[in-house]
Amino acid sequence: MNKKKLPMNLSTFTSGMNIAWPSPMLVKLGDGTQTILSHPLTIEEGSWIVSAESLGCVIYNPLVALLLDYIGRKYCVLLGVLPKMAAALLYVFATEVWMVIFARALQGLSDSFVFISIPVYISEISSKDKRGAFCTYFQIFSSLGIVFTLSAGPFMSYLLFNIAYAVIVGITSLPLLFLPESPYFLLNKGEESDAMNVLTFLHGSELLAKQEIKECTIKTNEEKLSMFAVLKSSTVRKTLAISITFCFGAQLVGYNAVAYYLQTILISTNTSVMPEIASVVIGVIQFISSLCTMFLTDRFGRKIILIFSLIGMCIGLIGLGLFFRLMPSDGETIIGFLNYLPLISLIIVVYCFNAGLGSLICVILAELFDGPARAFGVSISLAVNTMMIFVTSKFFPMVLESIGPAVTYWCFAGVAILMCLFVTFCIPETKGKSFAEIQRELEWKKNETLDIDSKCF
Repeated sequence: MNKKKLPMNLSTFTSGMNIAWPSPMLVKLGDGTQTILSHPLTIEEGSWIVSAESLGCVIYNPLVALLLDYIGRKYCVLLGVLPKMAAALLYVFATEVWMVIFARALQGLSDSFVFISIPVYISEISSKDKRGAFCTYFQIFSSLGIVFTLSAGPFMSYLLFNIAYAVIVGITSLPLLFLPESPYFLLNKGEESDAMNVLTFLHGSELLAKQEIKECTIKTNEEKLSMFAVLKSSTVRKTLAISITFCFGAQLVGYNAVAYYLQTILISTNTSVMPEIASVVIGVIQFISSLCTMFLTDRFGRKIILIFSLIGMCIGLIGLGLFFRLMPSDGETIIGFLNYLPLISLIIVVYCFNAGLGSLICVILAELFDGPARAFGVSISLAVNTMMIFVTSKFFPMVLESIGPAVTYWCFAGVAILMCLFVTFCIPETKGKSFAEIQRELEWKKNETLDIDSKCF
């Protein structure tokens, strides 16, 4: 693993811990013997705790987009540490539900900085032939954080786990102070010599640095365009439409609704498989799948991985729905293959999502946009992404109660099929291409026949 890309990914480790935080913590907060709150958590309160983070991201993303081009990528990554530490301390000292919800909203502010700044930062400091692999580090470290939470959370007290979380946030934040600034941002500010030094350090070659400086300098004047000027470009508008649709569908497949309520779902299956052990297994599977993507994304390309990812998710979600359709309703002991069907289905869903869609969504967004449109386009797309996370996580318990788990999971499977078609016809392949080459392909696609163009809109 490239040590030059390591520090900023340490921040995604703690973000991963926070993503999985509701899975073990909701169970503890809802247990009268374990909760640190004044009363056991209700289902409605739990849904707000789960969704407050993503709702915060929707609100904060436009602010982060402005700061990204104003103060730079490095300082945006550093700013993300402050609300994360504040949230960690609130977790420790919370006594009322509103305090936990507020902490989750602060985590949303931190995640806005992390999930916008870091993919943009990594895409701008990586060479085009390694950009996909380096961007997947983001998901790998996030998965490591998820594994830690799912492995330790169920077996530690609420207070002890959150103290450990606060300590880890502090330790992993220190290396961020030594990050170099993005060379693209430096060039945009007219600091060519500093950009040259950063590129030489990153690529280990002054010749490669000069070649990239030459390519970047061509776009220097474009970087100073306003947001409204950027939106005058039909290519930017088309790219924005593709990326927003991609993010919209990526969350309607329901993965985050499943992930946030993982331990609760496992308990509801009433099988003989221990939910705590099953959640650890699923966490490890998630990490392994993210690790696999690092080696595959620059070998096979983004589109083929996304397509197989969505097909696999569809199979797993169908299996999960089938279990709840066949599950005895009278408390009868579940035996045979049916006993393991929910765990197998969840493993398939988790593996396929993180081996494809989960690992590549930030990669795709960072690669589709170029120049002055990158920060703006990525932030808007991620705002839609987090808005849909809020919708799916907040209303997931209500939908389960309304139409039942079987139909709910089958609806998610149907969305996965539609997303597979969208990726096939609308997402350009970005493997091994420079930002300029990707933009030329988007411009070329714009001039294709109406039949092809209509598939994307």
